[in-house]
Amino acid sequence: MEPVKLFDSELKIMEILWENEPISAKELSLLAADRIGWNKNTTYTVITKLVEKSYIMRQEPNFICSSRIKKEDLQISETRNLIDRLYNGSKRAFFASFLNEGSLTTEELDEIRNMIKKR
Repeated sequence: MEPVKLFDSELKIMEILWENEPISAKELSLLAADRIGWNKNTTYTVITKLVEKSYIMRQEPNFICSSRIKKEDLQISETRNLIDRLYNGSKRAFFASFLNEGSLTTEELDEIRNMIKKR
């Protein structure tokens, strides 16, 4: 999988799109105005950038937007990037940082153990 890189503004639009697709750019801009206070021009600028990056597919008539990337693929790509940047690619060090911090509940630790056992 090729790395997916989104700026925060692009991620905001993608989140709305994933929840509502397929959706017209007009409807997307109305939701963006309601949720994040953006005007129509700002939203259309971000949508255009996402179309240029091939993360959104534009269909006519009515400028219907559909995602070309899955949210899960973005999450995997961003997590890999984070682990590479902050933990020198070590997944062990990544998990150790959470375990050492002590912020995980017993229930969360049990869920993680069960996920590991299933692998």
